[in-house]
Amino acid sequence: MADAVGSIDTPDAQDEVPEAQKKSRKGGKRAKKGPLKRLALFYRQIVAELRKVVWPTRGQLTTYTMVVIVFVVIMIGLVTVIDYGLDHAAKYVFG
Repeated sequence: MADAVGSIDTPDAQDEVPEAQKKSRKGGKRAKKGPLKRLALFYRQIVAELRKVVWPTRGQLTTYTMVVIVFVVIMIGLVTVIDYGLDHAAKYVFG
């Protein structure tokens, strides 16, 4: 493998940042608010997002529910048939 051009120990001149630009943020806007205000803001944001949701109509909800119920009944039937078949196959093979 070829040697690296730079070294980790000696940073390049472009990597150095003046001390004036090294301000560290401690919390930003959140640090100024108390926990109750942050909690209230959180709940307001939840309500705002829920208002954006397109809720299904009663007819759509009934249709979706029936589709799920029919699918589950079909899957129960399929698993029952497979289980019954494997049960008989095991009894045939093992006596």
